[in-house]
Amino acid sequence: MVTRSGGGECRGPVHKIGGSAALPSMWLYKGSTSRASGAGLVRVSPEVTASAPGGASGRPSHVPFSVVPNANEQTSALSQVQDQAVNELLRVAPVADDLARRFQEAGFSLALVGGSVRDALLGRLGNDLDFTTDARPQDVLKIVRPWADAVWEVGIAFGTVGAQKDVRVGDVDRSFQIEVTTYRSEAYDRTSRKPEVAYGDSIEEDLVRRDFTVNAMALALPAKEFIDPHGGLDDLAARVLRTPGTPEASFSDDPLRMMRAARFAAQLDFEVAPEVVTALREMAGRIDIVSAERVRDELNKLVLSAHPRKGLTLLVDTGLADHVLPELPALRLESDEHHRHKDVYEHTLIVLEQAMALEDTGPDLTLRLAALLHDIGKPRTRRFEGDGRVSFHHHEVVGAKMTKKRMTVLKYSNELVKDVSRLVELHLRFHGYGTGEWTDSAVRRYVRDAGPLLDRLHKLTRSDCTTRNRRRAAALSRAYDGLEERIAKLQEQEELDSIRPDLDGNQIMEILGVKPGPAVGQAYKHMLELRLENGPMDHDAAVAALKEWWAEQQG
Repeated sequence: MVTRSGGGECRGPVHKIGGSAALPSMWLYKGSTSRASGAGLVRVSPEVTASAPGGASGRPSHVPFSVVPNANEQTSALSQVQDQAVNELLRVAPVADDLARRFQEAGFSLALVGGSVRDALLGRLGNDLDFTTDARPQDVLKIVRPWADAVWEVGIAFGTVGAQKDVRVGDVDRSFQIEVTTYRSEAYDRTSRKPEVAYGDSIEEDLVRRDFTVNAMALALPAKEFIDPHGGLDDLAARVLRTPGTPEASFSDDPLRMMRAARFAAQLDFEVAPEVVTALREMAGRIDIVSAERVRDELNKLVLSAHPRKGLTLLVDTGLADHVLPELPALRLESDEHHRHKDVYEHTLIVLEQAMALEDTGPDLTLRLAALLHDIGKPRTRRFEGDGRVSFHHHEVVGAKMTKKRMTVLKYSNELVKDVSRLVELHLRFHGYGTGEWTDSAVRRYVRDAGPLLDRLHKLTRSDCTTRNRRRAAALSRAYDGLEERIAKLQEQEELDSIRPDLDGNQIMEILGVKPGPAVGQAYKHMLELRLENGPMDHDAAVAALKEWWAEQQG
């Protein structure tokens, strides 16, 4: 029988998994027998299991029983997560323990919870820490305000208080972003977009409302008691997403969890349990009651993840994409003009992955969205030609309009909508470059039209080459190398990044003797066209060209 250090009654089945002078012992709370005991995770002593209320197959009981490492597996997944968790928690202990003691002194409980525990076990805990407590929000504010460097109440209506705490850990200054949420349960009215929040009185009640078992684990502080009533540790080791209860009940409570399944699959590279996939298919239409902003935020996290293909495939296969991004599954039936891919959908996923490989400063949402949406105009422009080929003329123009419409529905910012739509519109422009016949004028216009998106356009264009013909791929790469060299040379000579006419508006008005009005704009546009066509002109030549144009207008 396991007993708790420091006295006191053990709250439930526990297992000491690590400890040091700097970090008190962690305890595993196993709420059910381990599904992965045969794989070397943990096993429950049979003599104790048999006598535990509920039997060997029962759900959590609060009677302690012994949990020991599987002796047949020395390098078990559990041992690895123990080490990772201890290392991660040592790093955040100055903040977590200090805060927990303050809650304890005020008569409340505090536990690290959800994604923070999951990431600690995965060895990837950042500076964002999520806690849960039995204290109500106003009590949380009383405890946190004197302690934190900053406090915010944006989420207080949902029981969440945010805070920032700056501390020195070793020789490093760290700033922790903290959220403390009161135990709660929430459910959706079937016709409402907003969750109904009700506060709970136990951490077990709080954990059962979590989205997935790997997010339904907690670490009670400051005792370091690890609470896992739904087998989250087993699922973490198996790299699988399951729901604490039935997936149907979970998704009915909050349909956004369906999007989160795809997002976590992409972020963590986890598989989704078959029963969860089934529920996703059957309940996909439920996502329609969720606000566009919440859907957009989950889609962004998915697209910016390390494995977006996995999440996007789940969205498409289950029918969720039909509701949130219908342009994507529509690509599945469309053969592209090269006849080199099973469908445009597969081509799109390859382009997205190739664009990711070209990122040099971290995940780029603008580039990734452009890659994902660059061919969505193909279904509407598909034509079957007389020679048996399939064409998609002007699909980039149609696709740009569709991109703008879809991103607007999803409540993206005007700036992002503009940038992504522009990239979609320009993604085929290079193919007019051919083998190098572009004039200097055409190169200038290419740079001018791309503007600040030029670097992203380079990456998108290169990513859009997915041909399996190595000779063709090499030829396209050389051609684009040539275009970039031309751009670099002209930029050096002419400052292409800031192309403007050789005469500004004030000079135009002075030379022509006119006041501000449409004529000045027309003259400015004419001078810009001359600049793009011929390159820089000296002042006298520019004045002569302007006067010549003006005379034609007057005649």
